[in-house]
Order: sequence, then structure tokens, then C-alpha cells
Amino acid sequence: MNDSAFSNLPSLEPGSVWLVGAGPGDPGLLTLLAAKGLAEADIIVHDALVNEDCLKLARAGAVLEYAGKRGGKPSAKQRDISLRLVELARSGKRVLRLKGGDPFVFGRGGEEALTLVEHGIPFRIVPGITAGIGGLAYAGIPVTHRDVNHAVTFLTGHDSSGVVPDAINWEAIGKGSPVIVMYMAMKHIAQITGNLMAAGRSPDEPVAFVCNAATAQQQVLETTLGRAFDDIEASGLEPPAIVVVGDVVRLRPSLDWLGALSGRSLVPAAEMRAGGERKASA
Repeated sequence: MNDSAFSNLPSLEPGSVWLVGAGPGDPGLLTLLAAKGLAEADIIVHDALVNEDCLKLARAGAVLEYAGKRGGKPSAKQRDISLRLVELARSGKRVLRLKGGDPFVFGRGGEEALTLVEHGIPFRIVPGITAGIGGLAYAGIPVTHRDVNHAVTFLTGHDSSGVVPDAINWEAIGKGSPVIVMYMAMKHIAQITGNLMAAGRSPDEPVAFVCNAATAQQQVLETTLGRAFDDIEASGLEPPAIVVVGDVVRLRPSLDWLGALSGRSLVPAAEMRAGGERKASA
């Protein structure tokens, strides 16, 4: 990359920490600040969901330290990760904390930043493209479309104890949000879809699972609310995944631009509407 692209950007200073979002997978979605941080960091403390291709952009000699947290698997405790950042910064290192997606969207970035504040460590937040937007875009599913929805809800499928959060008002979300985007929801999808249908959502409402979004391993399963659990079980697909509920999923045949690059024929929206009208009148 031309160095002039970085010329007016801040530098990662010794003794400080950058909390950086790596985006949903594709290294091309890194911000300029993220790329600059990777080129300057002495040590990169990274999550499990950071694509290895992003780590390849680290400067020669940088230390890569794994601090991944994955549900159901042995993981470092969050407090230990936060204190490790403090320890590294106090030793004079230029520290890059690299997190999948965006640090402040279900990424525990707020917890880590508050620990840095507690210990007087200077830091910078570098936002990233969250998987709930960028990952769906790579699947050809828009989070919003003015003919479909004027609101969207983002939620997590499990809390810090690993269960579906009690604090979520499923009835209100089910009745009030036309599109629902869920992180870390695959494990509890039977309970979640049951909650939404109990709140009045139709079993025929479209649902999509986007696994390994924005990577070469991306897979997409389109199903319905009523069939989501059975279909995901039969598919053999595994997390990480983003789950989206709502009529925006119906736009995928027209907007699957990645599929089009591989030879898929996209369906013009007018043809989709005409086909739906013929089906309704049959």
C-alpha cells in the first residue's frame, strides 16, 4: 500500500493499546487504521474469529498471542485477557488487541477498555465492520431495504453464562422488529425460534444462517423459522454463524453477488415479485 495512505493517521505508541476490529473475515475489509496498527504493533493479541489472512499483515517480528474465547471450548478468562493487555503496555510494548468484527458489538471491547482506564493505560478504539452487517452483505442479504423494513434489532443468542439471555424481551422484539440479526445463536436456535413464534412470528418467515462469513469457507443456509432447527441440524454446519430472521432474506436470489461471481444467475427483483404474485394467486 502507498505510504501516503497512512501519512496523516496516528501512530501506535509504545506503552499504549489499540482495540481494533478486524471485520467479519475478508482482510480487504480492514480499515486503514487497522492496517497501520498491524504494521506497527510489537505484539498482537488476537481472538479466535480473526481471519489468519488478517494476521499475515502484521509487521515482521511482531509477536502473535492467541486469546480466543469460543463457546463450549477451553478459553482464557476475560479478566485475565484484559490484565494481560495492561501488563504488555506497562512493559513498553505497542499493543494491538485484534478482535473479529467490531470491538464494541458483542466483542467485550468495552470491558477491556474499562480495565485499561482503571490502570491508566492510554488506548484507542478502532471500529471494524461487524459481522451482522458485513457478513450478511457477503451473503447477499441487506440488513435494511426500504421496501421491507425500517428497523432492525441486533441481539446475542447467549449471555456470559452460555444460556439464552433472560433480559431479552422476546415478545417485544418478535412483534416490533421486522428484521432480527443474531450473534452466537446457533447453539440455542430451537429455544430462540420457539420464543419468536410464541411472540407471533410466522413459522414460514425466512431465516438464513451465514457461517464463516466473508471468508473462503462461507456457507449459507436458507430456511424458515419453523424449520430452522431441523435444517441446521441436518446441514452439519457449525459456528461461527450470523442468523438473520426477516423478509430481507428473500432478496438473496437477487443480491448474491458472490454467487454471481461463481456463475449463479441473479434474479431481477421484478421477476421475483411476479413469481410471488403468481404463487399467491395459484
